[in-house]
Amino acid sequence: MKLTKYITVFAACVALLCTGCNDLEQPPVNRYTDANFWTPERAEYLVNMAYSQMYDAGRMFRDEALSDNLTDTHGGDLQTIRSGTANPAIGRFSDEWSSMYRGIKTCHIFLGNVEAQDIADSRKARMIAEVRFIRAYLYFRLTNFYGDVPFFTTDITTEESNTISRTPKAEIIAFIHQEMSEIIPNLPSRDELPAAENGRITKAAAAMLDARAYLYDSQWSNVESVCNSIMSGAYGSYSLFPSYAGLFETENEYNQEVILDRGYLEKIITWGEDQQDMVPPSIGGRTPDRLPVQSLVDNYLMLSGYTINEDGSDYDPEQPYNNRDPRLTATVIYDGYKWNSQQYWDGFFNVETIAFAEGYLQQSGTFTGTFDAITGGNGVQTGYAVRKWYSPQASLDWSSGLNIIMMRYADVLLMYAEAMQEQGKMNEDVWNKTIRPIRQRAGFTAAKALDYLPTGVDMRRVIRNERRTELAVEGLRYYDIIRWKVGAEHLNVNVDGAGFTGYSFRYQFDTSRDYLWPVPQSQIDLNKNLGQNANY
Repeated sequence: MKLTKYITVFAACVALLCTGCNDLEQPPVNRYTDANFWTPERAEYLVNMAYSQMYDAGRMFRDEALSDNLTDTHGGDLQTIRSGTANPAIGRFSDEWSSMYRGIKTCHIFLGNVEAQDIADSRKARMIAEVRFIRAYLYFRLTNFYGDVPFFTTDITTEESNTISRTPKAEIIAFIHQEMSEIIPNLPSRDELPAAENGRITKAAAAMLDARAYLYDSQWSNVESVCNSIMSGAYGSYSLFPSYAGLFETENEYNQEVILDRGYLEKIITWGEDQQDMVPPSIGGRTPDRLPVQSLVDNYLMLSGYTINEDGSDYDPEQPYNNRDPRLTATVIYDGYKWNSQQYWDGFFNVETIAFAEGYLQQSGTFTGTFDAITGGNGVQTGYAVRKWYSPQASLDWSSGLNIIMMRYADVLLMYAEAMQEQGKMNEDVWNKTIRPIRQRAGFTAAKALDYLPTGVDMRRVIRNERRTELAVEGLRYYDIIRWKVGAEHLNVNVDGAGFTGYSFRYQFDTSRDYLWPVPQSQIDLNKNLGQNANY
């Protein structure tokens, strides 16, 4: 992502424009003012800064740990939320709120000053469209967590931020749809985007945000319409990348499936802590947490197309990972995982097999040890670790330049399939355009996996399970659970690890309260007009 090369240089300057006493209003506090700060080049830098505030790897992994795919094994706010004991004062609620409003602040600073800059009209229009997209994305994220939130489209004063009330979520979502409609003409399609601008927001990204907002409101006909436009090529040429595992490899960034990603750059703009905290110690990880759980592993089909519990399945509990959907191996590290002798730490050792059940590591070379024990505070407690997003190109300090995919074409197909199912329009043609090619790309060949079998099949559950499998550890599962209103089924359960671990943790979910987060107490202390969500 070419735009990222500017972010580090400029971050300190922009940070001075975006700090202050209140999360909704941070006036400039250094020598820069509107009179001496603005130049066309700095306007461009501010757009790049807004990109960096929109999303990052940490948000994706934290979102995933809110779901039933990963469990946070080392306590902290995420585990507190999942255990049902959170209150409005915990840090995660306030951190998320303030982070989103800092990004919105950046957008408003840009939008309030860019018109006066000497920038070509077409370029200025595109920059404005990009920033309006980012602002809409941030508001969308806020409403998904908190429901009604303070909403404004220009920069506000500290006094205003301390008295503003919350705007109904429906009004904000209507604004997002209107914004996407207005900015799409000023954005390039994927086919028009030069390679030097890979990672920039495109027409398809705006359309997909539009579709996602409709999806979360169960407006199925609109989901169908927008997804159909993307699938027909109205916003550029997209298709499934041939390799599922390859989607998440550095050498395949910006491929034909990626609609929008959070760009990183080796040795310049990187991420790494989340990666290091989720892989086994035997390959360089540390104190593993945010680990996959058994229910995610159980969700993956057999290659025969059967579920593991279905009559006729060839599932062998003694060899539970054999003959499974290949996306399991691309996503989760399990006992007996073949690591392909990838070499790390300057040849210190080559890992051959990751062995959790025995609590030791089988490996070549001269090094032996017990890194992968499942017990104790430093153990891989669920018996599973995350493979997806692992980058062999990461440096020894785990600084990874691998892009994080925010939107991709497979999700468009899954949204379309769900919309057609919910409208009673699912048929063989829809199946063959959506679920079948996704499974073919995954590596299925069995008729039971690929052929449309409507009789006696719970198609809603098939599509929902397919979303879980295809999009696992991509930060979307929690939002699916919330929009489907199935918190009692998936977030009020015992979360288990592999059978040999004995790991179990009780998720608690109050259906009268937990579909929304509370307004942070730190914000209510500043502004009594915000009120609070029910039952907090």
